[in-house]
Amino acid sequence: MARLVALYKTPKDVTAFDRYYVSTHIPLAKTIPGLRKYEISDGGVRSPGGAPGYHLVATLYFDSVADIQTA
Repeated sequence: MARLVALYKTPKDVTAFDRYYVSTHIPLAKTIPGLRKYEISDGGVRSPGGAPGYHLVATLYFDSVADIQTA
């Protein structure tokens, strides 16, 4: 299994970003050919050093790197 990880910086308007992401972006991403699984982080992204400036992490799973490149 191969994974593509997308990091989204913290937006100025978190509520608007989340609304758009859930209503528009996720449905579009789920139409990507060869996509096997789609996960997003739950809550803010944190690190031992404090807030890293990222709001959301999306992980897209494919059978192979070739499938990612094709998609």
